Amino acid sequence: MQIVKSQFSNKIDWHSLLNSGNRVFIGSNAAVPNALIDSLIEDGKGLNDIEVTHISTLSDDKWALPEYASRFKINTFFIHGKLIRKAVEEGRADYTPCFLSEVSGLFSDDILPLDAALIMVSSPDELGFCSLGVSVDVVMSAARAAKHIIAQVNPLMPRTCGHSFLHISEFSACIEHQQILPEVAVPEATKIIDRIGQYVAMLVEDGATLQLGIGKIPNAVTRYLQHHKNLGVHSEMISDGVVDLIKNGIVNNRYKTFHPGKTVVSFCFGTQKLYDFVDMNPHVEFYPSSYVNKPANIAKNDNMVAINSALEVDLSGQVVSDSIGDHFYSGIGGQVDFVTGASKSKNGKPIIALPSTARNGEVSRIVATLSEGSGVVTSRGNVHYVVTEFGIASLQGKSVRERALELIRVAHPQFRDELLAQIRKKYWVPDYQKNTPTDIPELGDMQLLRLDMSEKFYLRPLNPSDERRLQEFFYSHTKETINMRYNYTPGQMTREKSCDLVSVDQSKDVALTIVRQEGSKVRIEAVGRYYLIPQKNSCEVAFVTRETNQGQGMAKRLLQTMIDIAKKRGLKTMFALVKSNNKAMISVFEQFGFVRSLHSDFQEMELTKYFTTDKESIQTETAQGESK
Repeated sequence: MQIVKSQFSNKIDWHSLLNSGNRVFIGSNAAVPNALIDSLIEDGKGLNDIEVTHISTLSDDKWALPEYASRFKINTFFIHGKLIRKAVEEGRADYTPCFLSEVSGLFSDDILPLDAALIMVSSPDELGFCSLGVSVDVVMSAARAAKHIIAQVNPLMPRTCGHSFLHISEFSACIEHQQILPEVAVPEATKIIDRIGQYVAMLVEDGATLQLGIGKIPNAVTRYLQHHKNLGVHSEMISDGVVDLIKNGIVNNRYKTFHPGKTVVSFCFGTQKLYDFVDMNPHVEFYPSSYVNKPANIAKNDNMVAINSALEVDLSGQVVSDSIGDHFYSGIGGQVDFVTGASKSKNGKPIIALPSTARNGEVSRIVATLSEGSGVVTSRGNVHYVVTEFGIASLQGKSVRERALELIRVAHPQFRDELLAQIRKKYWVPDYQKNTPTDIPELGDMQLLRLDMSEKFYLRPLNPSDERRLQEFFYSHTKETINMRYNYTPGQMTREKSCDLVSVDQSKDVALTIVRQEGSKVRIEAVGRYYLIPQKNSCEVAFVTRETNQGQGMAKRLLQTMIDIAKKRGLKTMFALVKSNNKAMISVFEQFGFVRSLHSDFQEMELTKYFTTDKESIQTETAQGESK
């Protein structure tokens, strides 16, 4: 069968296809059939009160202009673009909240029956099949459910693989009109977004399958996956960042357990580079959102990592992502679909990533209580991780008290005291929890450092949310370890005492921990501290390691980090008091240049490190300070 241009209409007879009061669907994202919209406006005069339904649209959204209010009533499932947002604000358009995976069912089950689907397709092949190209999402389902398919055949539309084809014989009418696909430039990197991308990338293990949402943060994440291996993609959308990951062999879908070997998506938008990449690419398959976003299908991917953003998160973990107060801003989209699917995946990780503040730092996105009118899109029971530029909050299995402390830790420092004060009024946090988390500036922007060891070990500051972990760490010690470390046998590590030990002003004293973290499973393996002695411009240092990890270099790593911090803070000396028979610990200190000195207690040995060559001057100053 050969398709010739004479089979395309030059003009659509809208009055033979539609009646006033009908409901029509408009194609999505980068595949809005603008020529059909122009034709309907010009040649469909006399047709009024047409309900227009759609999801996100990358278009001039002409149908939303006030002058067409009597002709078109908009009902959108996702608010995107200034005109659509303004129409919703002014009451000329409706917003219908719905999971993206369930939008198709509204059409197929006649909850919102469609009289016509206005779509954009590629040129037909020699068999007459046209591809929906870069936007299969809910377009395929709308086309299948509508009484009439009205198509704009665009020679510039890529032909994408998967479940993306319709035969030209299915169209009630079609026109050929060339339309350049809208390009969305790769967002410029910022320091804050880059740091969020780094933290999120730390949660992605080799062999994981990814869902990447829309915006700056997913693009930043892709920049920090360049050293990962054997990643897969099962995502409602992809953008330019994924192209390089596939070309560099980082995404090869080798270990996917659902559609192995294939990148699975429902739509894409980005630059022409992306559109050229997906054209006739058998490695990237497009399927309807009802299939891609179905939580049960998402969960079939082991190690599924879902990365989405939000407008606001409260201290219990509730996520707001479609409104600012009672001002509807975007939509539910696929966030809940993928958060749910990833949470049910074997070793899955649902992640919410967002900057800690909004309005140029004026307001916190981490809040004690949600803004009035805000709607919860993702519940507190679904989210496993919340990531900001200040770190990773792990929420799975945490009590409300622990969640609050975790989330305060990743809030902007200028809001932490206020957040703690607000939730203390609600008794989420006991009165003995007095201090908010503080960062260690000397560690740099990233307060979580992955160690080069055989297992998943990380070095970071100890913080208030570690209270229970530190208690468990203490009770894991043998009596010998406790005696060696504390020189006596403490009877009990109460929650109050543990809270005091993890609530550290890290700008003065230092408390570091090495944790083993696998997903949401976190265990303290070693702790190192130094206590500042201002009058001597010195500090006392100590550390303890879980017995099963002794000899693996954790003590050395903690000590080296504390030495580096002390030097940067301009301290003159660092000293430790060690039991004389603790040869292993003495050896560690001496390897770092600590020298022995006499101590009044013959059972203890004092070891001192001098951060200057003028040792005699320091000893004199110290003696003078003691005499005072």
